Amino acid sequence: MLTPCFVDWQAIAELKARYCRLLDTRDWTGYAALFSADAVLDTTGSGGPRIEGREAAVAMVRASLDDAVTVHQVHSPEIMVDGDVATAVWAMSDRLRWTNGRRLDGAGHYHERYVRRGGSWLIAETRLTRLFVDMQG
Repeated sequence: MLTPCFVDWQAIAELKARYCRLLDTRDWTGYAALFSADAVLDTTGSGGPRIEGREAAVAMVRASLDDAVTVHQVHSPEIMVDGDVATAVWAMSDRLRWTNGRRLDGAGHYHERYVRRGGSWLIAETRLTRLFVDMQG
């Protein structure tokens, strides 16, 4: 069984924390910088699309959330590091409020793969699965 080096574990945990903060504060430039150029965003497990490429993935997220207030929280990471590649499963919850009154409260998991490039960890693939969604409006 692989075990993470604490420095790598901490760097990946901080990467995911930035993911939540930059997404919720709509810092799209900073958010895009968290992903590898060939990143995959797979939301098929929660009723959405599978998108390939950083620019396309960020554009899809931005279009779906730009008129919403969001809060994304992650916890209980299971991070495994193998050299310059790592995987993690994060428990997550999110609350979304759109200006048209639509609301979503949900919970589930992020299943992610990371790559180390130029000494920094990047998200190479993220797959969102949902345990429940409460959608109103």
